[in-house]
Amino acid sequence: MSAEAETGRKTSGNGFVGDTWINLKRWVLKTTRNPFVMTVSLLNPIIFLVLFTEVFGQITAGAVSQSLGTEASYVTYLVPAIVIQTALIAATTSGIGLVEDIENGMFEKVLVSPMHRGAVFLGKSLSEVLRIVVQVTIILVLGYVLLALDTGASLDEYIATGVPGALGIVAVAIVFSVWFTALSNVVALLTRDQESTIIAVNLLQFPLLFLSSAFLPLEILPGWVQTVAALNPITYGVDAARALMFGQDVMTVIEVSSFGGLWNTLVPALAVLAALDLVLGAVAVSSLNSASSSDVQ
Repeated sequence: MSAEAETGRKTSGNGFVGDTWINLKRWVLKTTRNPFVMTVSLLNPIIFLVLFTEVFGQITAGAVSQSLGTEASYVTYLVPAIVIQTALIAATTSGIGLVEDIENGMFEKVLVSPMHRGAVFLGKSLSEVLRIVVQVTIILVLGYVLLALDTGASLDEYIATGVPGALGIVAVAIVFSVWFTALSNVVALLTRDQESTIIAVNLLQFPLLFLSSAFLPLEILPGWVQTVAALNPITYGVDAARALMFGQDVMTVIEVSSFGGLWNTLVPALAVLAALDLVLGAVAVSSLNSASSSDVQ
C-alpha cells in the first residue's frame, strides 16, 4: 500500500462521531431488514421465563423468600436473570454478524477504509444497545403480565423502585452487554467462521448462566458453584438488576455496607462490569487495529 493510501486509511473525513454514526446506521438497517434474527434471539429468553416460572415457581418460592428476607414471587426473582440472558444473546449475535461481514467481503472494505477502528466497534455496539433496549422492555412487560396473571400483583409490587428502577434495569443490561459484545467480536476475528463462533460463544453462554445467581439463590447451591459464581460476570449483572427489581441489597458474593440499601449491590456490581467493558472493549479495538485486509479470507 502506498504512503498516500496508508495516510488516507488512517484519517477519516467524517471524524470519530461521523464514523460511529455511519456504522450504527448500517448495522441497524441490517437488523431491521432481517427481523427473523431479532425474533429468534428473543424467543429463547421468553421460553426460559415462561417455563421456569411454571415449572420451578412453587418449588423455589420458599428458598427465594428466605434469601431475600421477604415474600417474593419467582416471576419477579427470575425476570432480572432473563433480562441479562437477553443482553447476553444479543451480544452473542454481534460476533456472528461480524463473521457474516468477513465472509461476504464487507469487513475487508471496512479495513481498507479511512474509518476509525474504535468508531467501527462503537457503532456496531450501539446498534446492539438499541436492540437490547427493545428486547429488555418486552421482557419486563411480559414479566409483569405473568405476575399479574399469577398473583394479581400491581405494578408497584412488580418493580419496587418503579419507573426509575425499570430504566435502571435496562441500563444495567446495556452495561452488562458491552463486555460480551467485545468478546464475541474478538472470537469472530479469531475464528472467522460462523459455526466456530456460534459454538465458542454458546459454550461460554450457558455454563455461565447456570453457574451464577440467575436462577436460584446461591446459598442453596453447592460450594463450588458459589465459588465460580463469585468470579462470574453474569452474577454481577443479575444481582444489579435484581437489586433494582426488589429495591434492596441482594448481593451475596461481595459483602459491602458502605453505600446503604440497594447501592451496596449496584456500586460493586457496576464497577466490576465497567472494568470488564473497558478491558475487553480495548482488546476488541486492538484486534480490529491489528487486522489487515490481507488476513481476511
